[in-house]
Amino acid sequence: MLRLLAGSALINRGIAAASAGAYTGLAPQIVGAAAGLLILGGLWTPVVGVLAGMVEAWIAFTQPGTQSLAIMLAGLGISLAMIGPGAWSIDARLYGRKQILPQEP
Repeated sequence: MLRLLAGSALINRGIAAASAGAYTGLAPQIVGAAAGLLILGGLWTPVVGVLAGMVEAWIAFTQPGTQSLAIMLAGLGISLAMIGPGAWSIDARLYGRKQILPQEP
């Protein structure tokens, strides 16, 4: 569910920036949209989550008026990098589902 929310928000933000016609500062938005596509599919989620967090932090510091959404998306990207892609992802299909089991007493 978190992947769906973060991925679709990143894609939506990139498309909105590209269609607005303001080409200054468009590169971070496009990188964010590409990261959103990879997050949505669940491919390379830890790496792409960190990338999305860094791009959104960059956007929050450099573009005025977009701080709240950028900080939220940065937090979602970093949290996805920490918790992983989930069971229904390309990463789980390629590398297997990771399970953390408690130690036996």
